[in-house]
Amino acid sequence: MELDWLVSTLENLQNSRRAQMASAAEHMLRTTARLEFPSHERAIYRASGAAVLAFLIGSFTMILTGCEGRGSAASSSAVDSSAVQAAPAALEEPHASVAAPAVGVPAPAVAAANPQSYTTIGPLVVERQADVLAERDGYVTSVRAELGERVHKGQILALLDDRSDQAAYAAKAAHVESLKAQVREWEAEQKGNEADLRRADAMFSEKIISQEDEEHVKYKLEETIAEVGRYKAEAAAGESELRALSINIEQSRIVSPQGGVVGRRSIREAQEVKKGDPLFWITAEGPLHVVFTVPEAVMAAFPDGAGLALTTAVYPTLEQRATIIHVSPVVDPASGSIEVIALLVHPSPLLKPGMSMKVRLEQR
Repeated sequence: MELDWLVSTLENLQNSRRAQMASAAEHMLRTTARLEFPSHERAIYRASGAAVLAFLIGSFTMILTGCEGRGSAASSSAVDSSAVQAAPAALEEPHASVAAPAVGVPAPAVAAANPQSYTTIGPLVVERQADVLAERDGYVTSVRAELGERVHKGQILALLDDRSDQAAYAAKAAHVESLKAQVREWEAEQKGNEADLRRADAMFSEKIISQEDEEHVKYKLEETIAEVGRYKAEAAAGESELRALSINIEQSRIVSPQGGVVGRRSIREAQEVKKGDPLFWITAEGPLHVVFTVPEAVMAAFPDGAGLALTTAVYPTLEQRATIIHVSPVVDPASGSIEVIALLVHPSPLLKPGMSMKVRLEQR
């Protein structure tokens, strides 16, 4: 009698749970259909709901079969309890998988590069480099330095046509000399007039000459002094013009401002140049420096005095040592890097300014 009551109770429980689980699964399928997911994800969620429904129905069927087979009340109760606990978990599992991925979550920070393996590229430079510019307009009459030629400070590199300036200088110099001669002549006249005035003053005091005669001598002296001043001023102006012409003539000679090598030549004979045009580029051959930048993540590994190993694709077997002599005190906010300058130690004669070098820290 008690067994029949237990079987009846389990059947009622089975029917009730089956209806509840079927309703829950149907609700999940409808909810999934309304969600904004891609078609392939929506199909996955629908299949998951159908699988959950089939699992629940199968579980309760096994419970009923066990009870009709006169299984023990304890095992039937255990099956029912496990099925009831498994059902919510099965229903929750699809919802957990439906959760959309987080948007805007930053990716984990990338670990800083190993400074010992960090490499970069930098050019070879020298401190003493000079662009030789045209200081005046003119035509090139002669080029006396070729590309790659070694030159010394003050050496003439090219000449501009200065014939008109030379002629103007000669004419102005002659005129200035004439003015200076006039100054000397009038200065001599002035001295004579000064003596005449002293004699006239003495004679006037003795009542030998009249006041008018004495004033006439005085006016003549003043006129002489004025002429001396006029010719001196003209001579001074002429000398200023001579200096200007001399500068033009000097600027017609293009000279090297320093010793070094002609790295670039931009003129040819008979070419017309304008003031400010680049004519030559003179670069010293040493000391050689390499200039490069490193990100702030590894800048602590590049202090003053650190050793570097340099290589170049031009000479793959050549390895050159360098020592850091300057590290920029500020980080460039645009690139997040700092500038570093290193001095090459006993540079190879194969290396030239402007070459690109691969830079890395010396292996310790």
